[in-house]
Amino acid sequence: MLGSSTPTPPQSAEKDPSTWVTGDEPMTGAQRSYLDSLATQAGEEIPADLNKAEASEQIERLQEKKDTASPQSDDAS
Repeated sequence: MLGSSTPTPPQSAEKDPSTWVTGDEPMTGAQRSYLDSLATQAGEEIPADLNKAEASEQIERLQEKKDTASPQSDDAS
């Protein structure tokens, strides 16, 4: 066993995009594609020159918007 003998609580893998080391780099192709899909579904136009951190924040916002706009149904017909 490596490290301390006392267990440490798990840390959240999610980090604030504003603290990312590469957050100011241009968004990735995967981010661009997913953001385009989400924006289209939401009827929004998103700037094409976002950086990684901004794209991540927009993706999170649009996912939340999509989740609140889609009523969850227990009836799977």
